[in-house]
Amino acid sequence: MLSREQRRLKIKTRVRGKVHGSPERPRLSVFRSNKQIYAQVIDDTTGTTLASASSLKIEEKLPKKEMAAKVGELIAQSAKEAGIETVRFDRNGYLYHGRIKELADAARKGGLKF
Repeated sequence: MLSREQRRLKIKTRVRGKVHGSPERPRLSVFRSNKQIYAQVIDDTTGTTLASASSLKIEEKLPKKEMAAKVGELIAQSAKEAGIETVRFDRNGYLYHGRIKELADAARKGGLKF
C-alpha cells in the first residue's frame, strides 16, 4: 500500500516523462503545500525558471481556492511580461481538482494557452 506522498511521486515521475518544457513552449509547474501554492514557468532545455508566482506574495487573507486563483492570475501576468503565450501544464502528480484546477483556470483566463 502506497502512502499519499509515494503515490504522488509515482504519478509525478510518470507525468514528467511525458511533459517536457521547451523555449517555445515552457512547462508550467505547480507545487501545493498545506498552506501555500506555488507556480513556475520552466524551460527544461536550459533548466531555467522564466517566471514564477506564489501565494506568499499575496498580502490579503483568502480561502485556499481563491488564493490559488490569484496565483494563477499572477503567473499568467508574469509569463506575459516574459513574452510567453503557450505553456505545457505540469500538475506535479496532484489530481486536476480543487486548488490545482482553480490555478489552471485562472491562468487560462489570464491569457495563457495550454
